[in-house]
Amino acid sequence: MAGKRTIGLEKTERDADPFVGGQVDPDRHRPVVDGKRIKGRGTRSNQTGRFEPYQKEPVDDGWGGAWDDDDLPPFRTEVQEEKSRTIITRNDSPDIPFDRSINPYRGCEHGCVYCFARPSHAYMGLSAGLDFETKLFAKPDAATQLSQELAARGYKPRPIAIGTNTDPYQPIERRYRLMPDILDVLIETGHPVAIVTKSSLILRDIDRLKVLNERNLVKVALSVTSLDNKLSRALEPRAASPKRRLETIEKLAEAGIPTSVLVAPIIPALNDDELEAILSAAYDAGAREAGTILLRLPNEVSPLFQDWLLQHYPDRYRHVMSILRSMRGGKDYDSRTGHRMRGSGPHADILSKRMDVACRKLGFATRRTRLSLKYFNPPARNDAQLTLF
Repeated sequence: MAGKRTIGLEKTERDADPFVGGQVDPDRHRPVVDGKRIKGRGTRSNQTGRFEPYQKEPVDDGWGGAWDDDDLPPFRTEVQEEKSRTIITRNDSPDIPFDRSINPYRGCEHGCVYCFARPSHAYMGLSAGLDFETKLFAKPDAATQLSQELAARGYKPRPIAIGTNTDPYQPIERRYRLMPDILDVLIETGHPVAIVTKSSLILRDIDRLKVLNERNLVKVALSVTSLDNKLSRALEPRAASPKRRLETIEKLAEAGIPTSVLVAPIIPALNDDELEAILSAAYDAGAREAGTILLRLPNEVSPLFQDWLLQHYPDRYRHVMSILRSMRGGKDYDSRTGHRMRGSGPHADILSKRMDVACRKLGFATRRTRLSLKYFNPPARNDAQLTLF
């Protein structure tokens, strides 16, 4: 970043990118953390956020000792509580099937290396790398804020999406239990909700989901990236195993809750060959709708993912990035509406056709479940006159 000063030197790894004029890119030096400090984490980089005026890096002063990563304490999950001005986030993107969402948490302990939400931590003065999965923010007043916003004059109900940025059922939800209170508000007000997760923890709230489903107010999507345990653990180190996700689909479907599978992200030459197998396994488990999204590499996610590839699948690095760039107009990422979710070109067209053929063959629904809006009953406003009866 222009204008950013660097303080100190850190152990670095130089990665040769064969697609930068066929030569090593001299600026592609990625600070990395090695050893037991990052066991169970998705990335090994904690590079300073892009909005910070200084690039901070620890210095090897020659005295040894704490310079050895293994002698330093491991990265622990830290959670700060925050009170945001609003809990419902709005968007008007034409390629997103919802216009409002709730994120009970900032950052995500699942540690998915590909997560497109990682760059949002830069706005907190933190790194999109290890900070994103270890320095988390919880919103304990989320349910109270939601109730207040639903009570606002002129509020018109539309399905609220939860889990589209960070997972609401990530591990710290076991302690904070924000989702039960949020679901209680939605039950009380008759408001529709669509939930996306890759965690089996959602089954804790299955009784609340059943109540919502009695009035057609809920649907759930499970994200399944791979059926390969090794690949899944490397990509999503603290998320539920593929088997547990399929079992979660099965239990939700058995409870009558509309359940779908999201095969995402599709990573060319890494998990794209599993598309049909994932769809088949999810359908057998009870999913009746399906979707897919191409890998997105905005801002800091691109170098993080490339470093992950070189660490775990160095033999596939060139092939994965070559195909992905061919689907993104020669770039790591194309943020244009209509392109960012699926890419363009022959590879994107083939993936789209494979998805369509597999869904038709298996019997997935061609139309999305439409949630009901007719039951919405806003909570009383704080300024409302009290009634006598």
